[in-house]
Amino acid sequence: MPRSNAEPTMARGARRQPGARLLQYRVLPPERAATMQKFKTIAIVGVGLLGGSVGLAARRRRLAREVIGIGRRSSTLAKAKSCGAINRGTTSLVRGVADADLIVVATPLDLVADSIAEAAEAARPGALITDVGSTKSDILNALKGRIPRGVHFIGSHPLAGGTLGGPEHARADLFEGRPIVVTPTRTTNAEQKRRLCEFWRALGGRVLEMTARRHDEAVATTSHLTHLVASALAAATGENDLPLASTGWLDTTRVAGGNIDMWQAIIATNRTAIAKSLARYEKTIGTLRRAVERGDQGRVGRILSEAKRKRDVVGS
Repeated sequence: MPRSNAEPTMARGARRQPGARLLQYRVLPPERAATMQKFKTIAIVGVGLLGGSVGLAARRRRLAREVIGIGRRSSTLAKAKSCGAINRGTTSLVRGVADADLIVVATPLDLVADSIAEAAEAARPGALITDVGSTKSDILNALKGRIPRGVHFIGSHPLAGGTLGGPEHARADLFEGRPIVVTPTRTTNAEQKRRLCEFWRALGGRVLEMTARRHDEAVATTSHLTHLVASALAAATGENDLPLASTGWLDTTRVAGGNIDMWQAIIATNRTAIAKSLARYEKTIGTLRRAVERGDQGRVGRILSEAKRKRDVVGS
């Protein structure tokens, strides 16, 4: 897809992060997506919320002749087919990816690297593999020497999802307007990267390109720290205070209701960056606590103003 001279507008006051390049994007409706270069077969390894949503969105936009779902449970595959996320399903990863020219690995995070490696061994030459994992550096490190020549892997992370999993909660519009990070390396094939970015844009995503390390540092603060702060607030709330919990508490702690196993895996694979983010947060909390104790309304006001400014930059 040719680049436009125009770049997406950024909110007033927003600063582009070092190491990140915002790619030109458009949300392509189905009739526009139909003009892009199609894939013959898309194989999705793991047809839960994200994998199922990829399948639904790709099928609705006719981005492939066939979408194959691969999973461990026939019942999950049946649900994915019933809701329209896949054309057919199989419990054999080897058979499922054999003819695919795009393979999307959407398994739980602790299974992603091994699933990619297994898919790469079974994939045909020229196949493109991506994933939807929430952390990227550990996956890259685990894949060193495990991707055969002629097969291409480029990491992805759609910043989209929900607290309810499973294909029954998949949505064709899940990625529309959402940031989707692509993490190429120095050896990434340029044409394959173009096709992957085009695919995510066709699903409605706002594609950003950055290194795996920069990605992990950024999401440690914007996603992983957010979950830990929400969890800490919920855990610190006294049982006797819960009857008074209203919209502010519910809004702030919403993400604490997420899947515990998933979040333990995320924290384990990004612990260094998360620890640094926690340290910065502790410093800010300490400053705020001391200002409250001393009655320093000026300092409290400055912190609240800075917080509001950044929240307004991001928007709803």
